[in-house]
Amino acid sequence: MMLTITPCSADDLETLVLISNKTFRDAFESLNDPEDFQHYLNTALSAEKLASELEDPLSKFFFVYLNGEIVGFYKVNEGKAQTDIRDPKAIELERIYVLSPYQGRGFGRMIIEHVLFRARELGKEYIWLGVWEKNIGAIAFYEKLGFVKFGRHPYYIGSDKQMDWLMRLDLSPS
Repeated sequence: MMLTITPCSADDLETLVLISNKTFRDAFESLNDPEDFQHYLNTALSAEKLASELEDPLSKFFFVYLNGEIVGFYKVNEGKAQTDIRDPKAIELERIYVLSPYQGRGFGRMIIEHVLFRARELGKEYIWLGVWEKNIGAIAFYEKLGFVKFGRHPYYIGSDKQMDWLMRLDLSPS
């Protein structure tokens, strides 16, 4: 199994838009109001919005490939690009998505390990993320890896106010 993780650039925008919409739709479409959900896709995951995020030097997207086939992607934020706490000692894992056919095969864990490695390289003390409080499977996954809940924040899908748990994983010194 040859796993490759590569940073995204502006040249990858079309692929990023497609995989962002596909993975988000697969994960959450059936759990949300169709109108609110479409509004979210049209704004938060539009080509314009993702292009803007790609241009931010404090945000980085990465594609994950298995033997040359894309299996998922993730996004990390530092400093002012973080969506909530903006702690310079932290890195935010804002998005982590694996395509449905590849879920349950350890790719999520591999992505987290890559983020941890990168965070340590940057001298960060912890990583944090937000996860929908109703996404029980993801919460269990993060807890199994050692993440702990430290807060909550609202997250909007269209006009639907949902609640995310904020979870963090402290990094031990290398």
